[in-house]
Amino acid sequence: MSDHGWGPRSLDDDALARRRPVSREVPVAPGMLLEDVTTGWVGAVVSLETIGGMRVLGLEDRRGRVKAFPLGPGFLLEGEPVVVVGPRQAPGTKKPSRTRSGSVAVEGLRASTAKASRVWVEGYHDAELVAKVWGHDLAVEGIVVEPLHGIDDLPAAVEQFGPGPGRRLGILVDHLVAGSKESRIAAETMRLPGAAGNVLVLGHPYVDIWQAVKPRTLGVDAWPVVPRGTDWKTGTAAALGWPHRTPGDLGRAWQHILSRVDSYADLEPSLLGRVEELIDFLTAPGA
Repeated sequence: MSDHGWGPRSLDDDALARRRPVSREVPVAPGMLLEDVTTGWVGAVVSLETIGGMRVLGLEDRRGRVKAFPLGPGFLLEGEPVVVVGPRQAPGTKKPSRTRSGSVAVEGLRASTAKASRVWVEGYHDAELVAKVWGHDLAVEGIVVEPLHGIDDLPAAVEQFGPGPGRRLGILVDHLVAGSKESRIAAETMRLPGAAGNVLVLGHPYVDIWQAVKPRTLGVDAWPVVPRGTDWKTGTAAALGWPHRTPGDLGRAWQHILSRVDSYADLEPSLLGRVEELIDFLTAPGA
């Protein structure tokens, strides 16, 4: 019968618990060999980056494959359980500043020469939001964001662009949900010659990019429900008590929303993940 079943615990049980290994904190370092206890993946640390506000390290195994894992507990180092933390700062060194996307800012940045690859978004509002939060990251990589003014003609636009190696497209689409018009257009686009491996179409579930801003950022509990048949932006501005009768009114409503966005923390995760994926696709080695 097990000594660890139901019933009173002995002092020996408490002593055993005290002898169990306790994870210690270790600062991450390039080349550190770690094992992820959940998956058994063993690899050397080859990267540390921020994705959607989360610190993520890349572990490369002996075959050259890399997997990403969140920084924190759940690793073994030389057989010992550890909590992997960010690199320690030398005394007197300046803490690196962060961009609005959560990445480490490049001091004295000069924007890289624009690459042939592009991020395409549906409209000006989408472009302004992506530029505000990810502008620093895109400037470092030399990636330009361009508005499409809708995606009805997306296949023709992609065909004219001529994607290929070194000339990739990352496309962010509104309301990309199963069965939608947008999903059919995306599927048609990906069937074009040269699209496979050179074009990535991702989207968020919102009718408009406005909804990708967390409502609490504007001091409301939720975005208004707009009746079917009513222009969504017009109905939203009206429900929030904002001027909404002219395009200028709606432009000012958007500028108010955009002014309240300070960082990735003000955006919904379903947008954050998609934009980060697009940037990774456009900046991957060999892209």
